[in-house]
Amino acid sequence: MSYDHETPGAIAHLKESRRFGFLLKDVTRLYVQRFEQHAAALGLTLAQCKALLRLADHEGVSQVRLAELTDLEPMTLLRLLDRMEAEGWLERRSDPRDRRVRCLYLTAKAKPLLEDIGRLIDLTWDEAFAGVPKRHRNLLVESLDAVRSNFIALGAVPAPGMPRGPLTGRSDAARRGSRRRVERGARTETRERTQTRGRIDDHERGHP
Repeated sequence: MSYDHETPGAIAHLKESRRFGFLLKDVTRLYVQRFEQHAAALGLTLAQCKALLRLADHEGVSQVRLAELTDLEPMTLLRLLDRMEAEGWLERRSDPRDRRVRCLYLTAKAKPLLEDIGRLIDLTWDEAFAGVPKRHRNLLVESLDAVRSNFIALGAVPAPGMPRGPLTGRSDAARRGSRRRVERGARTETRERTQTRGRIDDHERGHP
């Protein structure tokens, strides 16, 4: 049974612990969707806004580092940066410590865009919290900060093969099979990321 895009009443009967994930996902989807609508009216995409804001806070970073900061796939970001450079919003400069690497800097033409994006963020925030008292807004943000900190502080989930808990009823063989599949998937993902990072590095060094 899927709860994606359900109305509030459809999940109101669930316990708070079960509603939290659905609400968090749905609110995120709606918030991003609304921001994208505002950005589209200015001819901007969400990816462009993320790249511009992150670059404003971290000017001089490499393309690889900006991909990490924006959580965009490196090759996706590379194409995005090419378009933004063609628009005159940023420029690539050689890293004085390593002439083979190019660093990213915003141009004067991008400054008004940052102001526009800031206004869109404020507008979307006001729309999202319409009718919500300021103290409740602040409490929600503080609570989410605490939740994020809790997740960051957590240790790794016990690997398959550990003693069974109340939610595990599979056989040892089944758990070993799942573990092998996870490990194969992790190796494949690592290999693909390494290949992509190599292509980014080649591009930064000016190789075809």
